Amino acid sequence: MATNAIDQTRRMLSLVTYLRERPGAHVQDVARAFGITEDELISDLDVLPMCGTSFRGGDLLDIDTDGDRIWWHNPDDVAEPLRLAADEATALLVAARAVATLPGLRESDRLALVRATAKLETAAGESGAASSRLSVTFEAEGGVFADVDRAISERRRLWLRYYSPARDELTEREVDPIRLFAVGHTYMEGWCRLSEARRTFRLDRVAEIRLLDAPSAPPELELRDLSEGLVQPAAEDPEVVIEVGTGGRWVAEYYPHDSAEELPDGGLRITLRTPDPASLRRLALRLGGEGRIVAPPELAASARTAAREALTAYETA
Repeated sequence: MATNAIDQTRRMLSLVTYLRERPGAHVQDVARAFGITEDELISDLDVLPMCGTSFRGGDLLDIDTDGDRIWWHNPDDVAEPLRLAADEATALLVAARAVATLPGLRESDRLALVRATAKLETAAGESGAASSRLSVTFEAEGGVFADVDRAISERRRLWLRYYSPARDELTEREVDPIRLFAVGHTYMEGWCRLSEARRTFRLDRVAEIRLLDAPSAPPELELRDLSEGLVQPAAEDPEVVIEVGTGGRWVAEYYPHDSAEELPDGGLRITLRTPDPASLRRLALRLGGEGRIVAPPELAASARTAAREALTAYETA
């Protein structure tokens, strides 16, 4: 079952307490106790060392694992009473008030956050007074994130107006959300009812979003392993060959590819696979004189046609 961001945070907080009481706990036993896979547990353990009791980077959780057992080397250090400096208290209060206003936040979580904020204000005293004069406005992605997170937790379907850069168009679709994740940007993975297939949506490309009353019922799918990145072409995907000049060598750094052969002029002949070859037309237009699609022939012809139409549009503008 997919886990939303708030539930994962709760789990990780519980994990800290659990590990403190069980030094050298076995990975298998901890994963079983929390009802998660060992890979999910390792992912949590990768995040915990970035957490601690100081915004300045001190007193971080010194937790590591050898794949079999989990070791926490400084539990006594982080267990000491927390004392926030004035700037730390201000930053924490501003962030807490901002999160409490996010749309889609469950009411129980909002109330818990409000109570915690009130206690922090009391503890901070005058040092936290400056926070009341500051406010934070989230970008649109924050609201989209909250709606997706709520849809996942309440198992509800979503309606989206989504911009597809590959087709340069806005489409309307209903999606059964599966999970949220971040790889450079924040994404939602879900079952798209328009295409009847699993699709990935970048949150900052969602133009409009609405929670529906219809229940979310995605098919049982094995979650993709994102450890190698978001774009992972399959062996059966169509093959595309692109030749780039020296100014287009960056393509080999940003696009997963099967091979990149050096060309005499300092360029590259790049062979890659993609489930949607047509999406590479925009790459060809972006490259201009620094690149061209070589194969398949029909895609190369399509890219040339798109380039001629773009030039014609400029000439008649």
